[in-house]
Amino acid sequence: MQKWPGRPYPLGATYDGAGTNFAVFSEVAERVDLALIGDDGTEQLVQLTEVDGFVHHAYLPGVQPGQRYGFRVHGPYNPAEGHRCNPSKLLLDPYAKAVDGQIDGDESLFSYRFAKPDELNTMDNREHTMLSVVTNPFFDWGNDRPPDHAYHETVIYEAHVKGLTKTHPGLPENIRGTYAGIGHPAIIEHLKELGVSAIELMPVHQFAQDGHLQERGLANYWGYNTIGFFAPHNAYSSTGTRGQQVTEFKAMVKALHEADIEVILDVVYNHTAEGNEFGPTLSFKGIDNAAYYRLVDQDKTHYYDTTGTGNSLLMRHPHVLQLIMDSLRYWVTEMHVDGFRFDLAATLARQFHEVDRLSAFFEMVQQDPVVSQVKLIAEPWDVGDGGYQVGNFPPLWTEWNGKYRDTVRDYWRGEKYTLAEFASRLTGSSDLYQDDSRRPLASINFITAHDGFTLRDLVSYNEKHNEANGEGGKDGESHNRSWNCGAEGPTEDPEVLRLRAKQERNFLTTLLISQGVPMIAHGDELGRTQQGNNNVYCQDNELSWIDWELAEPQKELLEFTRSLVRLRNNHPVLRRRRFFHGDTGVDGLGDLVWFTPNGTEMQNGDWQRDDARAISVFLNGDAISEPDPRGEPVVDDSFLILLNSNFEPVDFLLPPAQYGENWTVVVDTTAATGAGTDEPHAAGATVQLEARSTVVLTRPRQAAG
Repeated sequence: MQKWPGRPYPLGATYDGAGTNFAVFSEVAERVDLALIGDDGTEQLVQLTEVDGFVHHAYLPGVQPGQRYGFRVHGPYNPAEGHRCNPSKLLLDPYAKAVDGQIDGDESLFSYRFAKPDELNTMDNREHTMLSVVTNPFFDWGNDRPPDHAYHETVIYEAHVKGLTKTHPGLPENIRGTYAGIGHPAIIEHLKELGVSAIELMPVHQFAQDGHLQERGLANYWGYNTIGFFAPHNAYSSTGTRGQQVTEFKAMVKALHEADIEVILDVVYNHTAEGNEFGPTLSFKGIDNAAYYRLVDQDKTHYYDTTGTGNSLLMRHPHVLQLIMDSLRYWVTEMHVDGFRFDLAATLARQFHEVDRLSAFFEMVQQDPVVSQVKLIAEPWDVGDGGYQVGNFPPLWTEWNGKYRDTVRDYWRGEKYTLAEFASRLTGSSDLYQDDSRRPLASINFITAHDGFTLRDLVSYNEKHNEANGEGGKDGESHNRSWNCGAEGPTEDPEVLRLRAKQERNFLTTLLISQGVPMIAHGDELGRTQQGNNNVYCQDNELSWIDWELAEPQKELLEFTRSLVRLRNNHPVLRRRRFFHGDTGVDGLGDLVWFTPNGTEMQNGDWQRDDARAISVFLNGDAISEPDPRGEPVVDDSFLILLNSNFEPVDFLLPPAQYGENWTVVVDTTAATGAGTDEPHAAGATVQLEARSTVVLTRPRQAAG
């Protein structure tokens, strides 16, 4: 085989139509062998003798897409000094664009012997590990363009590739659970009818299976166990052909873009699947352990862990930062995705010990001409000291607003002293995001997400029921702020079922009338249940997949959710770009006014009452301060929102005529479909709200526009 010197960049395997350039970084390596794996499993070694800037590289003419390969790295094995080179381990390319196979938990995957942890394991792992695959970068994108929805026009739908598509009756059997399934017209039609503008996919970077789960007959379903930051997870490919997962992923993105739907990826750059010192040696650990991972200073045998997974990437090392930025740019430029949600993002800001919003990672994102222009969403916490950072991320970033979730849950289960904070969450969380650089759109509002109860389970269970996970119920959050409405789990009691359905509608209504960016967890619009399991990370089965066989109450909930999203999309006053500031409209009224149930404006003392659970708010569509994209004034209908989380009915006196002479109900959560009525309510009239219910009223705009 011919071997040319090649180039040190780009890293990974780069096919140019005639051959492939291979390049891998390792500062500690004394020698790196490229292993080419034949279709019959035979291995051909090619030593990478060219080294520039610690990048070992070569160009091999004639090597084509589909070629499987890995690296064998010779160097020191001295865990106490942080080095774990072991040439008996065939290693994944950190920059692999596709991966073939999956690990099986065999002892050969580990650099120590199970019976003697201090003894070096020289067993060859080739038959038990994953292999990198050379890919074809060429794809016909046609006229593909990013939808580029502004945040205030965004409704996010969090989904799992397999969970969303596995049982959908409108999909051919062979594409269920795959990227092709997401891109199928049946799924796209559901998303379009729901009215969402972006799908946020749970991890699709290549991830590894956990041995301890495989031993229990379970699997890593969620995928927060990344080993390949450039490779689409191979199990979500419908073809099973090497490298075709890349083409299939691109076709999915192209189809979603044609439907004007953005694609956001949930990405896990805070740790890898290699775990701690007892984890397998799959890639980074054997290539340059001390460069890629944060180790304990006093004993580099151990890994510094702020993620709860065994390791954390070393965010002050230039090649780690380069890896992450190269990966992000690749997914935008080559795979055409529209944004990222960063798992445990506080870890990315830990150059040293504390979370630092001025860290190198944020600086690199800020100045990057590609990454800085897409949607950047942080999960603003990790499990390390000082890791809860809601409200503290830099200006470009939006955040999963955990305080929104907690406050809204508490309000609707009737907790005391929640009214003032609930009002703040409803209007964009100005206590968190109101400064010179951030806006209500920095808040990604959500009631539920993949991690925790579904919406149906939130109103059906007081306690988690995670027995199926095999961890004795110790896993998963124990403080869920849930309420079962009078019975734990399944029940035939019609009053309990009616209350649960109403609570689901209350939560969805709150979410979609709140300022900020709403996120709906997949299946919540269908009443999906996980039977009280709030941590289905290991349940790759019917417990976690959406059941598309809908009973009548589920069909009603779906139509209700669609109508709410339409209402939000049609009315800019429900999705303002700026905070309410007391501006007045042409009618002389403020942009936002809070009322007590008796129709008087809220005073300071009203917010502090422990039993205050009912309130109304006036949103003035004639007092929107921010202009439209062409600089023209934005004028909308006005809304009056009545909310009652009391356990008994409350009479609301509508405000005086200057706020509106007649009001029409457009949402009523006491109705099965949430539909309002055409009967007008005059100013000063009394509207009785049932216990735990919401009514949204509107009146036409008064200014031109």
